Amino acid sequence: MKSIKILIAVLAISIHSASAQFTKAELQVSGLTCSMCSKATEKSLRTLNFISDIKTDLNKNVFVLTFKKDSPVNLDMISKKVQGAGFFVNDLKATFNFSNVKITNSYFNYAGDTYRLMNPAGNELNGAVVLTVVDKGFAPVAVYKKYSNAAADNAPVKSGRVYHITI
Repeated sequence: MKSIKILIAVLAISIHSASAQFTKAELQVSGLTCSMCSKATEKSLRTLNFISDIKTDLNKNVFVLTFKKDSPVNLDMISKKVQGAGFFVNDLKATFNFSNVKITNSYFNYAGDTYRLMNPAGNELNGAVVLTVVDKGFAPVAVYKKYSNAAADNAPVKSGRVYHITI
């Protein structure tokens, strides 16, 4: 009887955490000049334990990343891996499943980090929504500058990093 209660509790926790997560991302990389550059970037990204698959579009310099279910995604690590390969993130659009995610004053939390909606569409997001990261190192300079003044006005965060995103 005790083990059944524990099993039910574990299932309830895993179902709740599984519904709120990043599922995939479209990563545009600048500085790629040949297929070897693309291959080096892909090889670097594949070392991240939360990525399950990568599809590459060499014409647009875009990598479509599929994330492992139930694995927390670290956007900073994606940027670091691209920079480590010698290139730069030009654009990162990540699909986030908002099932069971509470948005308070344009903020929500995921995997210990805080995400701030810079152009909130209300506090009722549900299902899969594409989010664009507008922080330095994730967006072109013009996009970063557009949001940088508003981004400086952050609410206090208990831990982790604050990502600034748009819908």
